Amino acid sequence: MSEPKKKQLRTIDAPFVALGPSGVAIRDRLKHLTDVDDKVLRLVGEHLGRLASLDLKNRCADGLDHSSDTWAARKQGLTAGSSSRWAGSITKATHDQWALSRRCQLARIQGLEAGVRTLMHRLSQPIGEKGTKRAPGGYRSRGEWFQKSRRLTTLEHRLDVARAEREAGVVHVARGGRRLLNNRHNLEAAQLTAEQWRERWEAERWFLAADGESGKRFGNETIRVTPDGEVSIKLPAPLAHLANSKHGRYVLATRVQFQHRGAQWRDRIEDNRAVAYRIHLDVERDRWYLTASWTRPVVQTIPLQTARCEGMVGVDTNADHFAAYRLDRHGNPVGDPKRFFYDLSGSADHRDAQVRHAISQLLHWADRCGVKAIGLENLDFAAEKTREKHGRRKRFRQLISGIPTGRLKARLVSMASEHGLSIVAVDPAYTSMWGDQHWKKPLTSKKRKMSRHDAAGIAIGRRALGHPIRRRTAPPPQHQSDAAGHRTAQAGPGTRGREGTRPPVTERAHDARSWTGTQRTRDTSASNTVRDARSSGSWQQMPLLDTV
Repeated sequence: MSEPKKKQLRTIDAPFVALGPSGVAIRDRLKHLTDVDDKVLRLVGEHLGRLASLDLKNRCADGLDHSSDTWAARKQGLTAGSSSRWAGSITKATHDQWALSRRCQLARIQGLEAGVRTLMHRLSQPIGEKGTKRAPGGYRSRGEWFQKSRRLTTLEHRLDVARAEREAGVVHVARGGRRLLNNRHNLEAAQLTAEQWRERWEAERWFLAADGESGKRFGNETIRVTPDGEVSIKLPAPLAHLANSKHGRYVLATRVQFQHRGAQWRDRIEDNRAVAYRIHLDVERDRWYLTASWTRPVVQTIPLQTARCEGMVGVDTNADHFAAYRLDRHGNPVGDPKRFFYDLSGSADHRDAQVRHAISQLLHWADRCGVKAIGLENLDFAAEKTREKHGRRKRFRQLISGIPTGRLKARLVSMASEHGLSIVAVDPAYTSMWGDQHWKKPLTSKKRKMSRHDAAGIAIGRRALGHPIRRRTAPPPQHQSDAAGHRTAQAGPGTRGREGTRPPVTERAHDARSWTGTQRTRDTSASNTVRDARSSGSWQQMPLLDTV
């Protein structure tokens, strides 16, 4: 009889400490603007937005033939209609947008290739063939097989077009956003009127952003903000007649006060270090905002062993909550599991606020626990939520699509650095399955309810600490003893923890009087019964009975 084949597990990547944030952005509202201020901001944004659209068109026309000479020529052409600094900010933003489109184009090609491979494999299988965990089977019926064959042809055509465009350096960019552009064709679904859509579209295509310059006054010559909050803008050449200050500048009738990181911002501008500014209009609220941003120096992350020294908080990310569990440095769970909920329905601003609120609760709890790091799965569902891979499992596709993987990692790393916490990223392989197998049942009691997500948090924390997920390793092969080494995986044989010997305890109150001044022992305290009571006398054996 042949032995069953052992299941082949994929290689699990080693945990690592995630890099900290590389930049800072803060925002404040521009209050008490006059009608003239509003008019000037709209005119400047519209004029510079038109120049930015023309520059993006020229950059896309250059394609892969772009060079420093073509960049200088474009910047020189924009300078006549604005200024040299405005032209530099516009061309830099154009290059960033073109590079982002190229990265999105590559991601689309990879997604199409994955879909084509899956369809070709399933079409090659017999109809009704059952699949495995590693490879899908055939389709259920001949009708489904036919429809999927047509979809394969469509995806192959899209893939050929995308590859040809990438080789030619062609990208498709819509200033203002493709989603807002498509809303114009279905205003009822977007709950907008034609006038409302036009107002949003124009505001999104405005350009009011200026890069900072170190060594210049207050770190920016184009949009200048003084330490007392005065905001002034260098007007483009065609709008210089609107200036109300010297050297073609317009001073807004408002003062900004950055409540968050205001001290850091003030230190930078007083030292004349670069700070970039962006002015934008929130059309729904009819409010103007000013965003200040600057880069951070690359900070060396702490070593992995240092992050593990005070234990870890393992966090399992789900579609509607974080499941967290605290572990000591030996990998033992401490206390009860914690959950931090969020609601990802609604607008993008609401979803972002929900994620930030849940992360804040998680970080405050981690501070109270006294740990130095948080273990988190290195999730990326970019290639795992395709229609070809999961087929009819629409609810599962919606579930994994709803988990905020990219925004969550960026937010968590940035906010954790402010609390002095590090993020240890681990491989997500088998964490839910092994956590449920080894930790859910042992920790379930009448006062504690354990779920699969709570057990997964323990598995993630143990992997971040460098321990195996299993509670104990197999006994030695010779016998059921410790002859071949320590059996537990939580701590070493010389470490006193939960597995160690108990320290001496103090005697009970009713026995403390008779033992005052003596050395404490491990003997039990005196019993309440007469038979088991201690005797202060000595016992001697008599050779003969005394019958007198």
